[in-house]
Amino acid sequence: MTDQQHAHDSAGQTSISPAESLVSHNTQSSNMQQTSLAMDPTNTAVIDDIPPKRIHDVGDLLRAAAAVILAVVAMLSAMYLRGITSGVETDAHTAGKALNWMVDLPVSMLQQLAIVAIVVMVLGQLLISREWVQSAVSILAMFGGFAAAWGISIIVSSVGDATLIAALSSPNNQIGASLLPGFYAGSSALLTAAGPRRTRSTVKWGWNIQYTVAALLVLLSVNSVAGMLVSFAAGRLIGMLLRFAIGTKNQGAWGVQLVQALAGIDIHAASLIRRPDLPGNGHGTLHEILDDDLVEGSRVYDVEDDRGRHFVVSALDAQVRAAGYLKQLWQWIRFTGVSMRRDRSPREATQHHMAMILGLKNAGLPTPHVYGVADTGETSILVLQGTDVMHECNRNTLTDDDSIALMRFLSVANRRGYTHRRITPNTLARLESGTPIIAGWQNGDDASSAANVALDQVQLLTLIAVLVGIDRAVAAGRAVWGDATMIALAPFVQKAAIPSDTRMLEGWSKQTLSDLRAALRNLAPQDVAEMMEPVKLSRFSVRSFIGTALLVVAVAVVFTQLKPNEVIAAVRNANPEMAVLCLVFELLAIIGSSIELGAFIDRDRRRPFGIFMSQVAQGFAVVSMPAGVGPAFVNLQFLRKNGYRNTAATAIMSAVMAVYYGGTVLMLVAIGLFTGSHALNRMIPTNTLVTIIGIVLMALAIAMMIPPVRHLAANKLLPLAKSYAQQLVDILTNPRQLTLSILGMLLLNAATGLEFWAALLAFGQMTNPIETMFIFLLANAIGSAVPTPGGLGGVEAALTFSFGAAGVPAGVALSATLLYRALFYWLRIPLGALAMRWLDRRNLI
Repeated sequence: MTDQQHAHDSAGQTSISPAESLVSHNTQSSNMQQTSLAMDPTNTAVIDDIPPKRIHDVGDLLRAAAAVILAVVAMLSAMYLRGITSGVETDAHTAGKALNWMVDLPVSMLQQLAIVAIVVMVLGQLLISREWVQSAVSILAMFGGFAAAWGISIIVSSVGDATLIAALSSPNNQIGASLLPGFYAGSSALLTAAGPRRTRSTVKWGWNIQYTVAALLVLLSVNSVAGMLVSFAAGRLIGMLLRFAIGTKNQGAWGVQLVQALAGIDIHAASLIRRPDLPGNGHGTLHEILDDDLVEGSRVYDVEDDRGRHFVVSALDAQVRAAGYLKQLWQWIRFTGVSMRRDRSPREATQHHMAMILGLKNAGLPTPHVYGVADTGETSILVLQGTDVMHECNRNTLTDDDSIALMRFLSVANRRGYTHRRITPNTLARLESGTPIIAGWQNGDDASSAANVALDQVQLLTLIAVLVGIDRAVAAGRAVWGDATMIALAPFVQKAAIPSDTRMLEGWSKQTLSDLRAALRNLAPQDVAEMMEPVKLSRFSVRSFIGTALLVVAVAVVFTQLKPNEVIAAVRNANPEMAVLCLVFELLAIIGSSIELGAFIDRDRRRPFGIFMSQVAQGFAVVSMPAGVGPAFVNLQFLRKNGYRNTAATAIMSAVMAVYYGGTVLMLVAIGLFTGSHALNRMIPTNTLVTIIGIVLMALAIAMMIPPVRHLAANKLLPLAKSYAQQLVDILTNPRQLTLSILGMLLLNAATGLEFWAALLAFGQMTNPIETMFIFLLANAIGSAVPTPGGLGGVEAALTFSFGAAGVPAGVALSATLLYRALFYWLRIPLGALAMRWLDRRNLI
């Protein structure tokens, strides 16, 4: 509605709107309840409202979960932080000495008086208010709280954990069914079910009584802190679950209260008619219609004032808003790198929504005409004036021109810094003229970042692709946003960015995003498309899960396998000068590894210190991956971040591994022949190895007999293998690079072998350095084959046994092995972690 129309309406001349026809229909309905309210001597309002019903507040489930967390934390603290909890209780008991005069009072009498007072107060108010269901539920919750405390006491006593029992027990509550004090559980469950405390004064005073009694009983050593907290959490859990199951009465503003609130913004209602909730909207209690710009969970009214003006009133209640807030909170937790709104109260949500609509209107976009906002009690009211300007969009008839119009609408908003944050099929609407627009800006925001703008564009592009097809959607996007913007959207095309409502459409499939991403990459040059990586949007991706799992494995390895007493003893008994020499050889080994990798990196991309830090970072990777896997993973990531395509990076990483393993085998053969050692006899392939190779080749042949597998190998795998093999051959046939890499490999193997030789010297064992290097390389290779992080356990056993068999005293072999692993494995873990952080800050890994 234009400003001129608004002024025309203010003068009392209005046109008939659909809202008026609905009012007329409702006033003629047989079940309509009319109520008159004398706002002033000249004004009488006709009210047709649906009485408030009991609702299931999802906030109750959140509070129930918090009670469980409180109980778990209390019990874990009692078990594993016994010193802290004991200190807290001791301080409390010391402070409670001033209350020794109360010890003579019967404790049971104090508890009984408290709970009787709570029950009488709370139930009295409920019965006076004729809250029959709430009264019965509150009493049931109290009995449930007593039963929960009894059940937990029985379970804990049956488990028999002495530490936990000692933490929960008290002089008045010993092991058995009375381990937990039932007073806290029963009263907490009663008060929770009768609440919330903000709506009933007796519930508020009941909580105050309980807190006071709890503090006194803990100070007097009658109850333990842990026992009191667990009992309180059990009652709170029971009360919340019952309150959610039965439902609570909506405490928002209704009927007369709404009329009074509207009078505060100069709307003297002649009639206030509640619109019926639309069934089957797919949102449960989150009722959404276009007339109020898709406000989640709102109650919508048609209002006509005493001057004949027509309004659409959207009332948002605090209890219903809790579901919307949880949705916003989940989006905030789930996404990383992009900002998400978190409106704690309906007042914040409504006022922000009004600001968004006014901002879009100021940008020249068609929006509903906002009259104002009003607040009363736990309800926030958004008032829109005039006839409906938006209608539902038939998604089955969307044309290419419609797609372009929607993208232009979003482009105007994005250029002014406004982003929608949740573009779904329901947000597509049309004006009376037929022009498609985007509605539902309640969860949007202003001053948005480039990442938020990209998310908006991806959500709309994907939605249009699902409705009209990928090719037509991409063509529309190129026409509005241009190729450069479309190419930049490819990394943001992820499942995490797409709302669930879009993924539920009939045109959606598992290949939609991959096909759309491929279409966007096809717009870019091949070298640019190859280097594109998905932007991290979701904190809970497969990649983050794997990273967390590897970190857990690393922590478990460190705390379960590290034997500090033995390692410290070995380091203390070692010759300091030889230990320093070990560190020198270790530094040379890292330099050799850096040369081995850096030889295959192009000169313009070669960063010597960055390469060195990547090899130091391998010390952290090996703690959570088998030996050989960790270094390969770090090298591959480092090469990709340095601009190499996947196939080129894989080829370089494979060339490094080929040089290392091939060179190690040749070194073993050469040293074995030079020293005359017979240790290589056991490395000759046996019939078992030949059998395994035969089985693998047979399985491969059978698989190639199956046409689909053969076609897949020929069309997909063979071209990749050829490209990879060609690049590997090109790398390995470069004499200069290959020679330099071999020199790095020789330095790496020689330095690690001599490091163990120095470790033996640190304990006074003189050996032949060449033979020591031979035995070390052979034993280290065998031990590294064990599928544990860094060959943990296998390497130690192989080195100790091999050098023991070569004549080194068992004690010296073990001490030298521990010294070597302390320097080469355990010391490199924190250094590797620091190197990882350094590389990550510079986007090198």
